[in-house]
Amino acid sequence: MENKNPRILSGVVVSNKADKTITVKVERKVKHPLYGKIMRRSTKVHAHDENNVANIGDFVSVKECKPFSKTKTWILEESDSSGGDS
Repeated sequence: MENKNPRILSGVVVSNKADKTITVKVERKVKHPLYGKIMRRSTKVHAHDENNVANIGDFVSVKECKPFSKTKTWILEESDSSGGDS
């Protein structure tokens, strides 16, 4: 049974060295609890790229799915290859 409302994240591909796997850096903005300054926080997620289409620097969307491995629980949904290195 597939998740009816999977989470979708957007970020930049920072690594595509592994076969059928990409590493995506997802940035978010959070407000400091005491001082109120808006800060950028980031996290890296591993995503499944079945056809090895994403390149480093591409802006991609990844969707949550069932686990492929211990750390890989996201799948590549769409890739905007305009920002990548060719």
